[in-house]
Amino acid sequence: MEAVKSASKQTNDLKPAAKQLNVFERFLTLWVGLCMVLGIVVGKGVPGSIATLRSWEFAQGSQINVPIAVLIWLMIIPMMMKVDFGAVRRVGQRPRGLLVTLFVNWVVKPFSMAFVAWLFFRHVFAGLLTADEASQYIAGCIILAAAPCTAMVFVWSYLTDGDPAYTLVQVSVNDLIMLVLFAPIVRYLVSGASSLEVPFHVLVYSVVVFIVIPLVLGVALRGWLVGKHGVEWFEKQFLPRFGPVSMIALLATLVLIFGLQAENITTKFSHVLLISVPILIQVYFNSSLTYGLMRLLRVEYAIAAPGALIGASNFFELAVATAIALFGPESGAALATVVGVLIEVPVMLSVCAACNRTRHWFPGPASA
Repeated sequence: MEAVKSASKQTNDLKPAAKQLNVFERFLTLWVGLCMVLGIVVGKGVPGSIATLRSWEFAQGSQINVPIAVLIWLMIIPMMMKVDFGAVRRVGQRPRGLLVTLFVNWVVKPFSMAFVAWLFFRHVFAGLLTADEASQYIAGCIILAAAPCTAMVFVWSYLTDGDPAYTLVQVSVNDLIMLVLFAPIVRYLVSGASSLEVPFHVLVYSVVVFIVIPLVLGVALRGWLVGKHGVEWFEKQFLPRFGPVSMIALLATLVLIFGLQAENITTKFSHVLLISVPILIQVYFNSSLTYGLMRLLRVEYAIAAPGALIGASNFFELAVATAIALFGPESGAALATVVGVLIEVPVMLSVCAACNRTRHWFPGPASA
């Protein structure tokens, strides 16, 4: 009897602990959906106010929208403060998971998205779209796929019992690579797969405003606060208090984004459905490819699951802002990135559920 009790206790110990989600995480899909609806209502109800917000730019010709930039800073800086670039030095201890993630994110994902978008918008849906609409939607899909997710990955990793330290390393390395590769990849693929020209200086502005500035501020604030109060205070007291700022900024960004796109969404709802098809294919293709490669290389589950989620999700805040900067807030490219926002949360939750159900496919930490 004692042996049975002991075995039962060991089995229970192996089960993942129940997730203690906060209100935002528990009802994430609901909040996102409400903000999308609110944005559309505001955009249709007070178009003059939305037009005023749309006109606020950093400088004439920059096409960088001030309200969106400020909200994105408030959203991303707390996430960037979690990034410890000193952790990158520990990559050599378990490199396989990171190498798979980087391969999918930078060698497969942008190029496969360009092909899938071109295939559907130029051929499969050719009779339903004008040539200009097809070009705009191809551009938006490419911009969406060209930057891996940095913010919500921490939530996805938590929901799948991911290794938080390794997730941090993956995000840190991808952020560094994004500084260099995002602009040239977007310019090359958008120009090649569509008939649109991409002003490189606008791309550089976008990288500086939406990646460099929040990254530098986040790293600087982290260093200063850790140096003054210590790591334990920073991670257990400061970040939990500052976290709601990021979540509120995320929801406000969604309201503004959908307000700017209200006319497009309500008058082109059939196009929203068409745009969803290649994006959905990409999400499940990239997550499955990453997850499969992780299993093939016998990477442990706590690394494989977050890696699959990083490969599947997108840095949609950067994508939307870049599409607006390049082609305007009412463009088809901006609409395509907004559709990515529309479907990302429920789709990523389905990927999380799939990972949780298949954790037994992967070896434990010791055997890996």
